[in-house]
Amino acid sequence: MNPAPHVTSLTIYPVKSCAGVALDHVTIGRTGPELDRRWMIVADDDGEMLAVTQREMPKLALAQPSISGGELILRAPGMSSLRLLIEDDRPANRSVLLRADALLVIDEGLEAAEWFGDLLEAEVRLVRLPEAAGRRVNPKYAPKVAYTSLTDGYPVLLLSSASLDDLNHRLHAQGKPAVEMRRFRPTIVVSGVPAYAEDEWRHIRLGDIPFDVVKPCARCVMTTVDPARGEVVDPLEPLATLATYRRVEGKVMFAQNLVHRATGVLSVGDELTVLE
Repeated sequence: MNPAPHVTSLTIYPVKSCAGVALDHVTIGRTGPELDRRWMIVADDDGEMLAVTQREMPKLALAQPSISGGELILRAPGMSSLRLLIEDDRPANRSVLLRADALLVIDEGLEAAEWFGDLLEAEVRLVRLPEAAGRRVNPKYAPKVAYTSLTDGYPVLLLSSASLDDLNHRLHAQGKPAVEMRRFRPTIVVSGVPAYAEDEWRHIRLGDIPFDVVKPCARCVMTTVDPARGEVVDPLEPLATLATYRRVEGKVMFAQNLVHRATGVLSVGDELTVLE
């Protein structure tokens, strides 16, 4: 007997493009999972402070956050830890650009800048989005008003374990190594459904929280970064294999972007119900 569709893992990414934090329970708030993508790295580009991701600096994958005692703690191989207070009522003091959005953010100061500068061997700053701030989700795909944090565009990314299994089967058939789920950075992984079932959903409920399935996720070169090494080992995979069967309008699609339509607590083991 096959298990009922359910949530098998939950991950937040406190610092944009750094490693994730696996949790048993996630609080879904106004802008999505609590503490997800509240911080990011920025660097000067001809006088403007722009977001930095693994696309430009793969070594960001080596920065491993954890949450303990009211602190965000960051660790990386061969480095001392960086500790930041999670609660912070300082006013925004820096303007940065994330994609097309101009944002007012809080600069985390010299110690954080030096820590990430040592990791990345570059001049960068660590900034955080103020607690009350949020970014409007693209109304083209989510006409009903919704907000996100410092994500690329949507508050939640969902992928089924069966979809990754199918991709790895295709890689294996070519004599290529399997890839880990964490390359695709989903917030929610679900099991008990066929591969790519998520492509057909429009409205679902996870536990007690309803979600709109608004848009497939277009994948980029970040999927070629080996998260264990913080570098690109094969510049082609898994994008080349995905492109053979997951290309839509010139883009490689894998996983689905979700918008939550209520707040609450989501837990590993919660049942998945397809509403439409």
